[in-house]
Amino acid sequence: MESINVGFLSVIPPIIAIGLALVTKEVISSLIIGILSGTFIYAIHTTSGIDIIAKTADTTMTLMAGKLAENTAIVLFLAMLGALVVIITKAGGSRAYGEWASSKINTRTGASLATCALGALIFIDDYFNCLTVGTVMKPVTDKQRISHAKLAYLIDATAAPVCIIAPVSSWAASVISQMGDTGLNGMESFIQSIPFNLYAILTIIMIIIISCLQLDFGSMEKFEYQAKKYGKLDSDTLNSTTGADELNQLRISPKGKVWDLIIPIAALILFSILSMLYVGGYFEGGMSIADGFGNTSAGPALAISSFASLVVAFFLFVPRKILNFREFMDGIGQGVKSMVGAIIILTLAWTISGVCRDLLSTGEYVGDLVAHSNMPTMFIPAIIFVVAGFLSFSMGTSWGTFGILIPIIATVCQRVAPELTIISLAATLAGSVFGDHCSPISDTTILSSTGAGCNHIDHVSTQIPYAICVAVCCMVGYIVAGFTKNLFFTLGTSIVCLLAVLIVLHKMAVAKETAEEAEK
Repeated sequence: MESINVGFLSVIPPIIAIGLALVTKEVISSLIIGILSGTFIYAIHTTSGIDIIAKTADTTMTLMAGKLAENTAIVLFLAMLGALVVIITKAGGSRAYGEWASSKINTRTGASLATCALGALIFIDDYFNCLTVGTVMKPVTDKQRISHAKLAYLIDATAAPVCIIAPVSSWAASVISQMGDTGLNGMESFIQSIPFNLYAILTIIMIIIISCLQLDFGSMEKFEYQAKKYGKLDSDTLNSTTGADELNQLRISPKGKVWDLIIPIAALILFSILSMLYVGGYFEGGMSIADGFGNTSAGPALAISSFASLVVAFFLFVPRKILNFREFMDGIGQGVKSMVGAIIILTLAWTISGVCRDLLSTGEYVGDLVAHSNMPTMFIPAIIFVVAGFLSFSMGTSWGTFGILIPIIATVCQRVAPELTIISLAATLAGSVFGDHCSPISDTTILSSTGAGCNHIDHVSTQIPYAICVAVCCMVGYIVAGFTKNLFFTLGTSIVCLLAVLIVLHKMAVAKETAEEAEK
């Protein structure tokens, strides 16, 4: 199927999907309708008569099958990781770790910071980050009455924002390769862009401040109030993206120890690193570790590592009779089942991304608007940040946005403002992560709600005000960067702005809550 240029119509499918998801709070049907609207637009422009309906159905199924085939390794990884989570839970490892950590972590601040720290340590890949941090920290945060919406935000805020500023990660590998294709030195340009990646830096600063000072606001403040006062960790909305109910009904072994959680998770981390290097060709010789990560494919590597970790879990649990053979194999089936909801939503998210990118040329349409806007050079970074955020939000993918905008931005800046090339590329990365962070059809957003056991729309609705708060401060920073081109002025202004906004918003939230309590 060849892509076509349909102008403004190319942004209709994501607008429909996102709008319906936010209004109905039901993401699967919203994604399906968004996909069908896009394939219908494609069919109208490529066929005629009654064939339009048949063409719509054929295009939808063909595209969905293709996207699922392209991402088979990720599906396998999710299925096996779900199996590993269930097996560790059945073996009592999660229970034992939760009891141990709860005895060491006695405050909400400590639990929040521990979640952030673990997320920062797992910087290899965002998929791995989201699900692993949720699995390990959920018992601890539940004990401290931290809402699942807050846990999902902490996971999401230490997934993509950490991966995008870590030189050795699957994200960095993708960006470096795309920067290299523009004629720049990929690794050097990426490292130079890190200090100007304001969204990633300010998001990390924000979660530390919020964790230490409990400066919640917006709908998140309501979730946290319910959790602290009544122990209500979720809304009443049925959770359709996780297998939390199945996990809660598991028969848990009383023999499990803390090491029964730590060893499989440590094995998963170690095997993930080794597998990425193996798939990247590092062990064949002739390349550095950075080249190995840069040449790798995260999906197959993570699938290999999750399978190897299941083997480790088998020899850890079965010979010690913590689980018998049948219980272990039943756990695999239950774990795969627990991931079905997330896999369905991910498949639909990949499909609507394909509609936008591969059929309707959404990225090219938005990119052309940027390239022909004749914007004043000092506003280029700020405008690029907004465009990247909008495009990533619409398509639900940071990586797709990187691929579309990096070549355009590098070319435009090298022609009209060479001194702003690095800052503008950093703004591209920052805006892409911001849009991905907000989008209900983003895979990392979906996986964060899955890892936290949180209703997906609850996670989206509580995270968006936080993400927008950071984005506004980033806009101020990129305007300063466009005028001064100075890192210290840019970062300093952005951080001061963030602190001021957080204090004001928290005071407003507390005042509103106090007034509502007084009325009752």
